[in-house]
Amino acid sequence: MSYVRRMTPTDLLSLNLTNLDPLTENYDLGFYLNYLMRWPSLFSVVQGHDAGIVGYIMGKLEEQPAALRQSEHYTPWHGHITVLTVAPSSRRLGHARRLTESLEHVSDNNDAWFVDLYVRATNKVAVDMYKGMGYSVFRRVVSYYQDDPSGMSEEGEDAFDMRKPCSRDKDLIHVRENGEGFPVSPEDVY
Repeated sequence: MSYVRRMTPTDLLSLNLTNLDPLTENYDLGFYLNYLMRWPSLFSVVQGHDAGIVGYIMGKLEEQPAALRQSEHYTPWHGHITVLTVAPSSRRLGHARRLTESLEHVSDNNDAWFVDLYVRATNKVAVDMYKGMGYSVFRRVVSYYQDDPSGMSEEGEDAFDMRKPCSRDKDLIHVRENGEGFPVSPEDVY
């Protein structure tokens, strides 16, 4: 049996099962520690019974500076999923959903408008998973990822900015239909 708990600093030395996936972004230790210090309630792991850490989510609460409020691309106070990953041997067991729900709950309790994330547009499995959890594509960020794992493009790969409204957004003003057809450049997103 596995369970969700908060990340601890020593857990950072036990992420190999999850970080070996080619679609998982890897960061330096300082990046992980920064999140752990600033947003500890948004950094959780799935502790497997025998396998150690089999998944984790890393998030933050943020908004763009007030000077950018007039921009059409302004994003208000929201939760953001920076990384969500589950070890290949532990997928399809509901871990990603449980981790995401924990971050959504904290975001909602902190009066966020929505929770968002960026996912490779070609990662159909992940896009479909998020849609199944109530997320929708808000916009396409053209060439957001600087690498293209398929090797087919030198320009990088597009990302979908996917969002799920929190209870504060009763009128769903931060959701858009057909967001796949709303392209923006990486400079337009915060």
